[in-house]
Amino acid sequence: MPETILTATTPRAWQSLLADYWQLTKPRLILLFLITTAAAMVVASEGTVSPWLLLVTLLSGACAAGAANTINCLYDRDIDAIMERTRHRPLPSGRVSPLEALLFALTLAAIAFILLAVFANLLSACLAMAGIAVYVGVYTHWLKRSSPQNIVIGGAAGAIPPLVGWAAVTGELSWAAWVLFAIIFIWTPPHFWPLAMLIQDDYARVNVPMLPVVDGDATTARQILLYTLALVPTSLLLIYPCGVVGWGYGLAAIALGGGFLYRAWHLTQVPSDKERARSLFKFSILYMMLLCGAMALDRMLLAQLDLSLATELQTLTCLLPWS
Repeated sequence: MPETILTATTPRAWQSLLADYWQLTKPRLILLFLITTAAAMVVASEGTVSPWLLLVTLLSGACAAGAANTINCLYDRDIDAIMERTRHRPLPSGRVSPLEALLFALTLAAIAFILLAVFANLLSACLAMAGIAVYVGVYTHWLKRSSPQNIVIGGAAGAIPPLVGWAAVTGELSWAAWVLFAIIFIWTPPHFWPLAMLIQDDYARVNVPMLPVVDGDATTARQILLYTLALVPTSLLLIYPCGVVGWGYGLAAIALGGGFLYRAWHLTQVPSDKERARSLFKFSILYMMLLCGAMALDRMLLAQLDLSLATELQTLTCLLPWS
């Protein structure tokens, strides 16, 4: 009888344990990081990225982001235990111990570094570790509980994944790579602040000085609009002066930017409207996914066009009488 009970419950216990560790990594956040990394790799490779390198870099990026998110959960377990939306997470609920979480994070970070150093290059591996350091040291430890600019400066961590992707392909960081960094960096505040407006009571309860808590909804909405105004022209720098994508991407960037601007302006009209804030937050995610998709697709189409033109030119050359 005891053996039967053990056999019946063990699979569920393992499933529950794996689910807890999976939750520590915050997988929904990781997905967006991987999308920006993949887009950077496609653009850096001029539309012909190696599938193996893409797979290794994305796996490494997932491990690095998972490590950073786990350490964030470890550091914030005291306030997570108080906030309604986070108190059931594995650490504050006691389902995972702090030591276990730390070992898990260090393992993920080591896997990320080794994979990138061996199969890509040392620069991309070091950038991945820098992303963890910025997220943990600058955002989580230094700014999150001390400054309403926490998400602005600390948001640099979320802008590092495209640098990792670019470096993995090229072994260096061009101006286009830094423009990608700037796009994510400027996008982060108008992406996160609408969410902060929705859950500001939780942040106020644990004395985390998010902008809506400190300066109110009206100021936050105006800041969101200003950052969005800066985001649209920044996104077009990939066309000129960088010249790494074409106007197919440009049209998509303008259309998506217009939608983002409209929703940001709409929020400034009634800053206390939670539904407008929720709509803006959801659209900001869609914006980044579609923008990355547009730049990757545009670069791949340009690569196909270049290949077709080269083939036609070679054919014409062979047909010439003096060839």
